[in-house]
Amino acid sequence: MTSPLRLGPLLRHVDDTSATVWVETEAAATVVVTAGDRAGTAPTFSAHGHHYALVEVEGLEPGSHTPYSVAVDGERVWPPADGEYGDSVIATLRPGKPLRMAFGSCRVSVSHDEKGHAAHGVDALRAYALHMAGLTGDGDADGWPDLVLFLGDQVYADDTSDEMKAFIEQRRDPEQSPWHELKDYEEYAHLYRLAWSDPANRWLLSTLPSAMIFDDHDIRDDWNTSLSWRREMEATDWWHERVVSGLASYWVYQHIGNLSPAERAEDPLWQRIRTYEGPGELDITDELDRLADDADQRPDSYRWSFSRDFDTQARLVVVDSRAARVLQPDRRSILDEPEMDWLDAQLRGDVDHLLVGTSLPFLLAPAIHHVESLSEAVATGRFGAFLKPLGEKVRQGADLEHWAAFQDGFARVGRMVLDVGAGRRGRAPQTVTFLSGDVHHSYVAEAWPDPAEGVVLRTRIVQAVCSPIRNPLPGFMKVATSIAGKGRARPTGRLTGGRMPRSPLRWRVTKGPWYDNNLAVLEVLPDGLRMRWWCGEVPEDGDVRRPRLRKVADVSGIG
Repeated sequence: MTSPLRLGPLLRHVDDTSATVWVETEAAATVVVTAGDRAGTAPTFSAHGHHYALVEVEGLEPGSHTPYSVAVDGERVWPPADGEYGDSVIATLRPGKPLRMAFGSCRVSVSHDEKGHAAHGVDALRAYALHMAGLTGDGDADGWPDLVLFLGDQVYADDTSDEMKAFIEQRRDPEQSPWHELKDYEEYAHLYRLAWSDPANRWLLSTLPSAMIFDDHDIRDDWNTSLSWRREMEATDWWHERVVSGLASYWVYQHIGNLSPAERAEDPLWQRIRTYEGPGELDITDELDRLADDADQRPDSYRWSFSRDFDTQARLVVVDSRAARVLQPDRRSILDEPEMDWLDAQLRGDVDHLLVGTSLPFLLAPAIHHVESLSEAVATGRFGAFLKPLGEKVRQGADLEHWAAFQDGFARVGRMVLDVGAGRRGRAPQTVTFLSGDVHHSYVAEAWPDPAEGVVLRTRIVQAVCSPIRNPLPGFMKVATSIAGKGRARPTGRLTGGRMPRSPLRWRVTKGPWYDNNLAVLEVLPDGLRMRWWCGEVPEDGDVRRPRLRKVADVSGIG
């Protein structure tokens, strides 16, 4: 008998007294989430023939751990009857409790057998789930995080698995564009189902609150690299449907659960859902697609970035570094002016640790940073118009489209961070820590002001990268990135003969790189931050379904 629960539950935004639970159901229904003596109820809404509910449970006790259940039209559908992984629990935040947060990026959804491991290694998220369930260890690696931050590429729309290819072949001819890449919302819905259906990962996502931001593969590799790239995509017969479907499904599956109830109340589309009184189920397909289309064509029409405070000990600012880019020939910026103004308002002191989540590392390995800066200078004609085509070809071919390839924005944000660290924006925090993914290797870098800035820094500026969760870097690239991480980053303006803005920061890689499939856990301690990177490995008995958790790196006393 088919369960009326198609996907989920995912535990999303949780604070000290409320929790948000996301589900996808097989049909229109009423969904009830019950946690102890508290319950939340929501009717489903539909988009492109799929049915969803986002249920808010309020009035919970701060610092409580409460098992919860999900019912669809009165039928209890969660937790599963077999109970292999234990209860799904809502753990509310306790004021004053030190923050513990997992983070990582880049996870392909392939099988967890010998074939999948041979191609992509052990899924670090799944190994973590098995450990926390007590099935492969004592269940106390770092203790339970308060949330996990996924920093992009939870789904790969352009590099599909065998299972996804089979689904596509059932629907259309893969010899026609966009071939085995995703075409529409229906295919995105199936891709999310593949990503979140493994029983161990499904259980973990049901009991560990999550926050998320997209990166390029959520839409397509090199998404918004340059104006040339964008014009090339928009000239195809398939791009418009892809980007609208990708952003529309992202709103449903990832974005709306990032927000607190108060923040959701300010979202016009969510208000439409929340206030709808029938008859029947609300279908938001047209409104959702308009939102996605507008967000692509006019990035200032919708904000994907978000932030939240954890008492005064930490502020988490999560930045969209993909959809809000300015790509005009005479002006390139990784963030448009409204987004830059928003970020400027968020980067303030008066917290112990300012955490900035951005899928693309702000501080790359020094050599890579300089190559990307030089690439931007060449591709924008600052070494002469005759070199521009070559610069653009290299930029797209080598994926040179991180913060370093948008030097104006890099310098502006760098100076914001220096202002924070100098105590010009409230009490200087112990750290400003960038949390990132994307580059398929993990490392820690530390930065300090370029002497020309004349800044006395009271804060440690740190870049921590955890990538991939499951999608390892090819061997030849490991050698290149290891070499690129040597030495220190120098003022970019000087290295490009004054053709690019001078970097306000210098930095070096202090730990790493590590090339395992990793999930990192950050913990706020009295002497600063502690971060540990964890990977999964097949045990000695060869049981590929039960990989064990292994610590890759332990970095303490940051700040």
